[in-house]
Amino acid sequence: MNAVATTFEDCVIRPVRPEEWKAVRELRLTALRDPIAHLAYLDTYEKAVARPDSFWQERTANGARQFIAETADGSWVGNVAVLIEEAGTTDWAGFPVERRQGHLVGVYVAPGYRGSGLTKALFDAAVEWVRGRGAERVRLVVHAENARARGFYRKAGFVESGVVVPLADRPQERELEMVLER
Repeated sequence: MNAVATTFEDCVIRPVRPEEWKAVRELRLTALRDPIAHLAYLDTYEKAVARPDSFWQERTANGARQFIAETADGSWVGNVAVLIEEAGTTDWAGFPVERRQGHLVGVYVAPGYRGSGLTKALFDAAVEWVRGRGAERVRLVVHAENARARGFYRKAGFVESGVVVPLADRPQERELEMVLER
């Protein structure tokens, strides 16, 4: 599986298995119903719920390495996914990738677990995984108006790189790149 499960309070932090695509779908739909989803995700609930099962199966089997927080009763209460971006390629926004890096996406923690340290535990697992693959840095993009997320990312050691990512479908809004160097 390439990653060992860890624990945080009553949760196990572990990678998602391909056969868990239905749970991946449900957690994503839950995240997209969050009151700040419009700031946290480039996706919408309406688009996601309309996607066929094959989309979720492919995403879970061949997409990013996804880490979840699972409670003792089997509930999934948190998620972070990691993409490895290779030097010489372009990222999702069309920017050149200058060095091998991890890109954290899809961060979600259920309201009852926010502020508990669970997000940091998920990030620690993801960053460890990225570093184990020789990435030179880890990055993420965050909506300029998502103050809570930006505050957490700063506490986790991320700093703004100065890169601003315009949103094609929302030109008045912007995302900011934040990086964690090795």
